[in-house]
Amino acid sequence: MPPPFAFSRQGGRMNRMEYKKRVFAYSAILPVLAIFIFLRIMPIFQNFLYSFFNSTVVNPTNDFAGLQNYIDLFTDTLFLVSLRNTTLFAVCVTVFSVSIALFLALLLSGKTSLGGLYETLYFLPVITPMVPVAVVWKWIYDPTYGLLNYFLSWFGVKPLGWLVYPDLAIWSIIIMSVWKVIGYNMVIFLVGIREIPDSYIEAAMIDGANRLQIFRYVILPLLKPIFLFVMVISTINAYNVFTQVFIMTSGPQGAPGNAVRTLVFDIYENAFRYFKTGYAAAEAVILFLIVLALTVAQLKSGGKKE
Repeated sequence: MPPPFAFSRQGGRMNRMEYKKRVFAYSAILPVLAIFIFLRIMPIFQNFLYSFFNSTVVNPTNDFAGLQNYIDLFTDTLFLVSLRNTTLFAVCVTVFSVSIALFLALLLSGKTSLGGLYETLYFLPVITPMVPVAVVWKWIYDPTYGLLNYFLSWFGVKPLGWLVYPDLAIWSIIIMSVWKVIGYNMVIFLVGIREIPDSYIEAAMIDGANRLQIFRYVILPLLKPIFLFVMVISTINAYNVFTQVFIMTSGPQGAPGNAVRTLVFDIYENAFRYFKTGYAAAEAVILFLIVLALTVAQLKSGGKKE
């Protein structure tokens, strides 16, 4: 029988090995964590600080303004219009992209020979950069040479300025944005649906449940965590819309006035065109708080037990 100290020595060696593993792991992640803090976390706190100053790029903390930037925001017509447009855009893109993606995922969840091809076709817009996509869709919406007006002319529809008329411009960009993100949401839903055991669905069918009842009482409850993830990600991305608005509304064929002005676009204008960086920082803080509040609300509602 080995002496008792043999176990303590062996345990000591195991503890030292575990300690070395942890030291190695933390040492490996420390440079990445430092870069992340320097590039992502510190700018957030700096932005909060600059929002209390009438700052410029040269002197970001030269003129202390207190809460004046925030007070001016809610009397600024451009900011209120941007907030309204961004909210409309975010709600529509989130609702339509999530619902259509879930519908497509249900269609493609079965075993079909061309399922992989359809998944690839739907996912291609996701991996395509936003700038070329926006340029292509701007040409599609062109009132004179656009493919959409050419197609509608077959049915006797007169040419429309999809990006020129204020009532159409925001919806045109919403349609393009929904098309762009459907593939990503669809793939996430597909992963969740395919992880549902077939025995659950078979048991529901044996009990006499139809397809709608299977979706309502079996698939949808099991997809709740994934549905919540997709909703949160879609909301965050939709509120940060900028590239497609900037590309598709620039030039003579862009939407007149502020029909498609969004929060990030307004931040860009104030910071880099008018050099009101403190004011733009306050707008960024408001955007951050809106997204944070919506995310927390979605997480709390998704965490409730039915």
